[in-house]
Amino acid sequence: MSGVTVFGGSGFLGRQIVRRLAGDGAAVRVAVRHPERASFAGGSGAAEPITAVHADLADAASVAAAVAGADAVVNAVGHYVERGPATFEAIHGQGAMHVARASAEAGVRRLVHISGIGADPGSESAYVRARALGERLAKEAFPGVTILRPSVMFGPEDAFINPLAAVIRVMPILPLFGTGAVRLQPVYVNDVADAVAQALATPASEGKLYELGGPQTYSYKAPLRLLLERLGRRRLLMPVPYVAWQLVAAALAPLPNPPVSRDQVVLMKRDNVVGPTARSFADLGLTPRALDEILPAILRRH
Repeated sequence: MSGVTVFGGSGFLGRQIVRRLAGDGAAVRVAVRHPERASFAGGSGAAEPITAVHADLADAASVAAAVAGADAVVNAVGHYVERGPATFEAIHGQGAMHVARASAEAGVRRLVHISGIGADPGSESAYVRARALGERLAKEAFPGVTILRPSVMFGPEDAFINPLAAVIRVMPILPLFGTGAVRLQPVYVNDVADAVAQALATPASEGKLYELGGPQTYSYKAPLRLLLERLGRRRLLMPVPYVAWQLVAAALAPLPNPPVSRDQVVLMKRDNVVGPTARSFADLGLTPRALDEILPAILRRH
């Protein structure tokens, strides 16, 4: 793939995808709303140039311009807080359709769409429903789309381990979602980026769906205990009923970036693990790395 357009290429996952593809020799076009903020200078290891272009998923014309001439397209847009017209359905649903439709019309050879484990049109979560809608609309517009569903991702600058470590530093009591028993299968962000590159290089992945989880499954409270051990701290883990979390999320909803949202509370009620019959890393010839292996690099800043 000599030319690849990556939507959401300035985000946590998107940056790793861009660096991985550019390092492999692809000319990467980073399609974002604010190109001036998408800097990859220094440390990308790029064998080919990385350029940033304007694209808004709500604007079909800008999406079409961003994919013109590309061999492959990756939609790695992540949107976690609804604000005004930027709803989950608009970004993850209709936006996914715009990317897939523009890719098909431009004659793009390969499309990879990033979704998430648990995407379900019947979910009580608007975010999860929108993820499922995006998968369906992308598939309808571009039947050969490869869909990747990662579990919760970790890595330097993540929104999983880093916030937990920051809370551990300042709070004597750590609140749990329910009893902390919900199961997670955290996956290293660089491994997901590798899966994107491998999917693009593997014709057999066309039209298939993969669920991407790390090699270990944890209860929610298990990573907390691991972090306490690594940081040398002792804290009380306190179960908090989901109804209490819902009240907290409702109270925080007016904030620009609330620390917890209603949809996050809904997500934490359900296991986030790879399905027993799902295709995964092994089907792409990859072996994911464990949280324990990467944790030292994440915790250096703490």
